[in-house]
Amino acid sequence: MQLSGMRSIASPSMTRPTLSSSPMRIPQQLRQQRVQRRARQSSITQAIAVGDKLPGEYKFSHFDADGNMQEISVEKLTKDKKVVLFAVPGAFTPTCSLKHLPGFIEKAHELKEKGVDTVACVAVNDAFVLDAWGKSVGADGKVLLLADGSALFTKAIGVDLDLVEKGLGIRSRRYAMLVDNGVVTHLNLEEGGAFTVSSAEEIISRV
Repeated sequence: MQLSGMRSIASPSMTRPTLSSSPMRIPQQLRQQRVQRRARQSSITQAIAVGDKLPGEYKFSHFDADGNMQEISVEKLTKDKKVVLFAVPGAFTPTCSLKHLPGFIEKAHELKEKGVDTVACVAVNDAFVLDAWGKSVGADGKVLLLADGSALFTKAIGVDLDLVEKGLGIRSRRYAMLVDNGVVTHLNLEEGGAFTVSSAEEIISRV
């Protein structure tokens, strides 16, 4: 039976909400950090090893005895010489200032008596900072402080230490090596900034 005057009311269709298929938006800063982290990870170089020749083309900055800034290449530093080369994560930092560098200052004379021509310390700092640091601990005439300001040498030999998240940028892992005419004959390479095997006492037993 059809009722006149009654209008049929159409029921609205029941629709389920659809989830957007577009990916979640990642903040620009977070994306940049991820890209930078991947770039750093992909640029890792295998660390130098015993028997390898140091890349001679890289240059360090340092101040001479007269207070003039000089540059010296790795080749000039090591050619026809026996060199003890050690590195620290940073000037004026506690372990470097209280233990690592002072140990080599104390043993510099003994090392040279054993035939070492040069005892040198590398750090990813500028030459002005290293000059001030050397004077504060009495390194003059005993240990040559070499600035690898942009970490070019440090990266080239695969010992760079990423401390960006701590606000310290790229630094060097701690190490001590014996170099004979540019070739690494002994290497004590630390994990990160640890100080266990790269002391002057450890290296002097290998000379």
